[in-house]
Parts: sequence; C-alpha cells; structure tokens
Amino acid sequence: MLEVQGLKVSYGAVEALHGVSVSVAQGEIVTIIGANGAGKSTLLRTICGVLRPTAGRIELAGQDVTRDSSPEMIRRGVALVPEGRHVFPELTVRENLDLGAYYRRDTAHMRQDLERVLELFPILREKLSQNGGLLSGGQQQMLALGRALMSRPRLLLLDEPSLGLAPTIVQQLGRIIRSLNQDGTTILLVEQNARMALKLAHRGYVMATGQVVRQGSGQELLNDMAVRDMYLGEAST
Repeated sequence: MLEVQGLKVSYGAVEALHGVSVSVAQGEIVTIIGANGAGKSTLLRTICGVLRPTAGRIELAGQDVTRDSSPEMIRRGVALVPEGRHVFPELTVRENLDLGAYYRRDTAHMRQDLERVLELFPILREKLSQNGGLLSGGQQQMLALGRALMSRPRLLLLDEPSLGLAPTIVQQLGRIIRSLNQDGTTILLVEQNARMALKLAHRGYVMATGQVVRQGSGQELLNDMAVRDMYLGEAST
C-alpha cells in the first residue's frame, strides 16, 4: 500500500528526516514510536502532501506520489487525523463530518459512511447540531477520526490519537482502531503510548532524531529490552 524510501525533509536549513524508509502492506496496522522531536509527525505530514521532501520517494499502491499535493492524496484515498484533532470549532459536528467528504460526489455512499461513523461513535449522533469546539477532548478526537473516515480512506494516518485522553477513552480508541483495520482499512499509527500502539500493530518502527533506529513486529519490539527501557518505562534487569 505504502512505500517510503530514503525520505529527507528540511525546515529551512535544518534537516528533520535523514533518509527514512518505511513500508505498510495492505491490511496492516503499522506503528511508529519515538520521543518528541523524532520526526514522526513530519513523516506523516510529508506522506499526505503537506510537506515536500528534499530527497527520497513515496509510492502509494505502486504509483509515485512524492510530489502530490494534499488534495491529490485525499483523492487517492489517504486521510490524516492530525495531532491535536484540529476540528473546526465554530462548525457543527455534522458540518465537520461533511467536510471530510468534501471531494466526494457519491451521495448514497456518503450517507452510508455517515451512518457507519455514527454507529462507531454514538455520542456524535447526539451532538450533530452542537459546535465542534464545545465537545470534550475525547469527543473531538472521535469527531476528527470520523471526519477522516468520511473520505473513505484506503490508508488512514493517525498522529498521536491518544494524546491527552483519559485511559478509558484510550482503551475505546484502541478497540475502534482494531475494528477499522478488521473492516479493511490500512493504518499507519504514530503514537507516544508505545505499549498500546505496539499491542495493536502488526509491525512497528522506532524513530530517533529523524531516523529509523529499530523495526520489527509489534511483539518483537515489545520484547526488545532497549525499547522497553526507553519507551515502556521498564528498566532491564
């Protein structure tokens, strides 16, 4: 589904990604963990066309999309749930969800997808006419995820979806991510909650200072003593 090869990205004179390579097969959940500033969000923003790489290549389903814009990537079936949710606070929940389907014209399928989102997040059905800015943090995360699903993505990019949420909401979010994947959505998950992310993921990558420093199955990384020391809070003995 996704192949990223030797990706380099700079902010002015500062290089943030130093030749990053990752891949995501169709039907997988792949997670990327790492400390703040490791380059995880930069990688997602580059994949979805917000940032331009200075070197490297991005392929989606075998097609070179390295220079595609964000609208082009959305039309190709890539959706990003950004860190911090970024719902439109002055628009209603329904209007936020409708914006997720901005490029679509298949009205019948859009109605089906709206119903699917409301089944996944029943609280949003109760708040369709309420402004997005009045929702709780957990409800805004549900809205941001629902908005992305309204584009009917083939590849869903999730940037720190559990950030700032109560543990019970994080558990619910994990179940929803797994359910979406079981329904056929391929997912690339960036997450500081390394334990949750690696338990969900088929495979994972560890990033540090703009580079991939480890990779393996979710279980392999959970059992890796260096990963446990640095990201799971479990000192080796």
